[in-house]
Amino acid sequence: MTRRFDGDTLVVASHNPGKVVEIADLLAPLGIRPLGAAELGLPEPEETGATFGENAALKAHAAAQASGRPALADDSGLAVRALAGAPGIYSARWAGPDKDFGKAMARVWQAVQDQAPPPDEGEPDLAAHFVCALALAWPDGHCELFEGEVHGRLVWPPRGRNGFGYDPMFVAEGRDLTFGEMEPAEKHAMSHRANAFRLLLDGCFAGR
Repeated sequence: MTRRFDGDTLVVASHNPGKVVEIADLLAPLGIRPLGAAELGLPEPEETGATFGENAALKAHAAAQASGRPALADDSGLAVRALAGAPGIYSARWAGPDKDFGKAMARVWQAVQDQAPPPDEGEPDLAAHFVCALALAWPDGHCELFEGEVHGRLVWPPRGRNGFGYDPMFVAEGRDLTFGEMEPAEKHAMSHRANAFRLLLDGCFAGR
């Protein structure tokens, strides 16, 4: 049985402002006050895990230990079929030390084109999906982990200024707008993070 969260304040173990805003929006209906890791001056642990889940748990445990409060961490990224799942857990690193996702998107697109068949033999494989792992850790070391995905395709050039990361080059299945063009409420209703968050709510926040 999963452990229930019964507090009113939760540390969001991320220094990414876009992620903190999205998670805060998802927590708002529960009456939970989020505290960002940067707001608390918490250090960023090195992400040494081999999976999204391992990295999320690592960050959640570090924040819970450092703050003495339950902490929620997200590890997420873009997995491209033509690139054998890359950039995957290295999605943020593809943006470089300056976190330039314009360059990261161009790098992904070029890599996909490099793997494409000759023009007379077929089209590039643009299938991709976003993955989100959410880890909720307590200071005593207990941790709950939930994962969500959303599948779709890549587009070029990038479209839209909403969201963050690779959002402007991703269109979810059954949609015409990129995540970068969607209003936040529309994205929150069906994104990989929203899908993981639903599982988290059912497991740890039921009845709130």
